[in-house]
Formats: sequence, C-alpha cells, structure tokens
Amino acid sequence: MPQTKHPANAPQTLDRLALAGLAPRPLDAHKGDFGHVLVVGGDLGTGGAVMLSAQAALRCGAGLVSVATRPEHVGAGLARQPETMWLGVSSANQLPGVLARASVVVVGPGLGQAAWGRSLLSAVAGAQVAQVWDADALNLLAGAPLSVPGGSVLTPHPGEAARLLGISTEAVQADRPGAARKLARRYASVCVLKGAGTLIAGPDGRLALCERGHPAMAGAGLGDVLTGVLAALLAQGLQAWQAACLGVWLHARAGERLGRGGRGLAASDLVPVIRELLEEHCAC
Repeated sequence: MPQTKHPANAPQTLDRLALAGLAPRPLDAHKGDFGHVLVVGGDLGTGGAVMLSAQAALRCGAGLVSVATRPEHVGAGLARQPETMWLGVSSANQLPGVLARASVVVVGPGLGQAAWGRSLLSAVAGAQVAQVWDADALNLLAGAPLSVPGGSVLTPHPGEAARLLGISTEAVQADRPGAARKLARRYASVCVLKGAGTLIAGPDGRLALCERGHPAMAGAGLGDVLTGVLAALLAQGLQAWQAACLGVWLHARAGERLGRGGRGLAASDLVPVIRELLEEHCAC
C-alpha cells in the first residue's frame, strides 16, 4: 500500500483506493499458481473454526486448501467442503508431510491449549513459511518460548493482546496503537489488533486504522473467517502488510453490507460477500 506522510504516531485510515490488489489471472493459470493454504486447529468440539477459515481461504482464491484437525472432524469437513483436503491428525508427527507442501499456514482456530494443540503449534512454528496466528495459538504463544516465522500476521483481540504483553485488557484498550505496535515489534510480524476500529501495525512502525464495520459483527467465528481471508491473500502473493490491510478492509466492508439486516449475522454469511468485494476491488 503506498505510504503517505502522517503526523507522528497517527494511523493511516484504510481507504479502498490505497489498498493493494491481486493481479489479474493469466489465461493459462492453474491452481499451483495461487498457493497452498494449510489450516491447523480444531480440537474436539471446535471443528467449526477450521471449517470457517478453510472456506474463507478457498473462496478468496487460494489455489489449494488443506486442513489438519482432529480425526473426528474429517468426515464432517469433507461433507461440507469437498474442495478442501482434510487430514486427521492425532499427533504432531503427522504434520511434516503436509507442512512441506504448504505455502501459507493458519494456526490457532479451535486449537485449544491442551497437549494436542501445544504439540501442533510447536511443529508449525518451525515451518519457514508465512503464517497467520490466531486464537489459541496466541494464547499459547503468551506462555511459551516460540518464534513466529518472519512475514507472518498475528490477529489478537484485546484479551489475547493483553496476555501477550503481560498487561490488562483495559490497558490495551486505553492505548490500542501502542499495544499493536509493541506486538508487531516484539514478534517481527504484522499485528492486526481486532475490535471496533481494528488496527494494523507493522514491525517497521507503520500503523493503519479500519473505520469500517458494523455492531452486528459481534459474534462467534468472524475472526476465523478473517484468518482464512488473510491466508488466501498471502498465498496469492501479497506481502504481510498488504494482505492484512486488504483483508481487514474486505472483512469489515462485508460486515457493513450484511449488518443492514440486523442481529443474527453468522460468520459464514460473510464469505460470499467478501468474495464479491474482492472481485470488485481487483477483478480476476
């Protein structure tokens, strides 16, 4: 996204005209040209989280999408999303093969904080590919000496940001720009601090503010959709900063369009609208 001069510490407001876009696809394009997203998570009882991330990644243009999750979720995943490859994982020893084929990894949706989730996160952290860390990946990161691969994106909500910084949620909310910037510097990654007025901070000090969105977006699963959108944009060649700014804007604008219908917005409702908005922004 082009940089412009702003007052010291003031965020740049996200604007459609300044956002990066995906290049038009050549006529001889094939699925291998657009990345392979691997979604890791979905402990028992939370398989829907990885389904949402995988669906969003697929619908936003990733060439291939795989999911590594509890074996108990594979049947439901294949039935709901036959275009996505599903791998039942009982231990981290089963991850290296699919990790080696991935160009982008999403880790955290439904991961849990038990031994299964901890072992999978340790394996993912060692993979030198762009990653999107969300939810329990961030909660585990707060208490474990793990390294986040360069070029990655962290997507904490205020509570997760507070745990990562060792401060209260109230302190994060009192200085959201400062918290986002600290996390970006600490983990040398782009930080997306979610909430009303989502902030995107880069490790180089850049800061952007998304003023779009709708109160109807206050519900379960919307963060899982965002992680899938970000992963798809990374898989198709955008850098972490570009992907974070565009993905956050698409997600918020979709929420605005659907929020006109009022309460009861489901996370999966956003996916087809995000796809439409992405095509409006940069046609295939």
